[in-house]
Amino acid sequence: MKSMKRTMVGISTALVLTTALAACGGNSNSNSNSNASGGNASQAPAANASEAPAKGSGEKVTINLWSFTDEIPNMTKKYLETHPDANVEFKTTVIATTDGAYQPALDQALAAGGKDAPDVYAAEAAFVLKYTQGDASSYAANYADLGLDDQLVKDAGIAQYSVDIGSSTDGQLKGLGYQATGGAFIYRRSIAKEVFGTDDPAAIKAEVGPGWDKFFSAAEKLKAKGYGIVSGDGDIWHAIENSSDTGWIVDGKLHIDPKREEFLDLSKKLKDNGYHNDTTDWTEAWYADMSGTGAQPIFGFFGPAWLINYTMNGQVKDTNGDWAVTEPTTGFFWGGTWLLANKDVTKDDAKKQAVADFVKWVTLDTSETGLQYYWANGTMKEGEQGTKDSVASSVVMAKSNGEVPLLGGQNMFDVFVPANANASGKNLTQYDETINKLWRDQVREYTAGNKDRDNAIKTFKQQVKDQLGIDSE
Repeated sequence: MKSMKRTMVGISTALVLTTALAACGGNSNSNSNSNASGGNASQAPAANASEAPAKGSGEKVTINLWSFTDEIPNMTKKYLETHPDANVEFKTTVIATTDGAYQPALDQALAAGGKDAPDVYAAEAAFVLKYTQGDASSYAANYADLGLDDQLVKDAGIAQYSVDIGSSTDGQLKGLGYQATGGAFIYRRSIAKEVFGTDDPAAIKAEVGPGWDKFFSAAEKLKAKGYGIVSGDGDIWHAIENSSDTGWIVDGKLHIDPKREEFLDLSKKLKDNGYHNDTTDWTEAWYADMSGTGAQPIFGFFGPAWLINYTMNGQVKDTNGDWAVTEPTTGFFWGGTWLLANKDVTKDDAKKQAVADFVKWVTLDTSETGLQYYWANGTMKEGEQGTKDSVASSVVMAKSNGEVPLLGGQNMFDVFVPANANASGKNLTQYDETINKLWRDQVREYTAGNKDRDNAIKTFKQQVKDQLGIDSE
């Protein structure tokens, strides 16, 4: 997802794909930072569909599904396999978030309405609040109006941060995810043993936190042995960003939360003391630190399960199996994808029921034939072990096997269930994608010595005003 952009390296330019979902593959979803691409965006859609066998009487219900990767569209085949009596077909449109293509296209389609309007659509963490609380929230149905009430959410053990992000300002739930993206600290076992005398997650948790003072104390111990604690300042940014008390906008004006402002100082401390390799996330140098081939060996990374499974897994090479996870310095989340339904589906009972059943299967079904059980256990494709991932339901994770080779067989769910519970979803705004990039760019200008602290903040405020028309407090 998730996702955030925050697009991953190697993603092509934004393209539109309206496709037949004849094949689902295993749990091969890309993380919340990935994008999918297909045909040319300028071409008119020529939709094919993935269909369930029609059983009984009644016209087949068509669900128009929009997403920015093929992750959710690929789920529909598994849904149809597990719901053979469903009298439904899916028509899917996938538009990559590259160059900001997805949101304008989705907004136009929602506003146009009619039979081709999205019935179900996805939004990622970087812009989901626009669709649950912001400018486009009026298009989304309340889950309660689909028959998906709060008790189902409680019974599934959905992390509160995900519920908060998916709820409107008046508390109506409009979107939920299938992933859970609470963050952990992912560290090298061999380095932990050398520097701290143990690789036990409980012991390392106490070394790197709680709080940044303990984190930097650990950084000094690691430096004395020739190690960096993280690869770059981006590795601590997501923990800082999503543990702040307030978001970027308060009462309509740009607000710099003290914890986010402190990122200037923490980033400079990392650089001035050589506690990191000064990499930028999603670059080759960052990946090199995962494989142990960077300028100095790096102890750890902050991130959710998707960072382990979809990013590190392809990069670790000789360090595979030498990693473990523990609870982080501060609770946070990073990324994720929320699923919303168009409020117009409630006008037709057949479509309402079909949409509600699919949305429930993805976001709230805790059974062993629900999407999240397959997702958590890597069993989307029968007879083939796919990628395991942290899911929205703690109930599902409690009965799933989260052991992965990259972590030396550690059950990552033991860490990610509390990590998800400790994350907060009350510090996002619909402008985060733009503002975060501006902020991080100015922080790097400051730590590189190109600007002093005050000028970096001044430039940041002016850029926000110029690009978004938002004044500072």
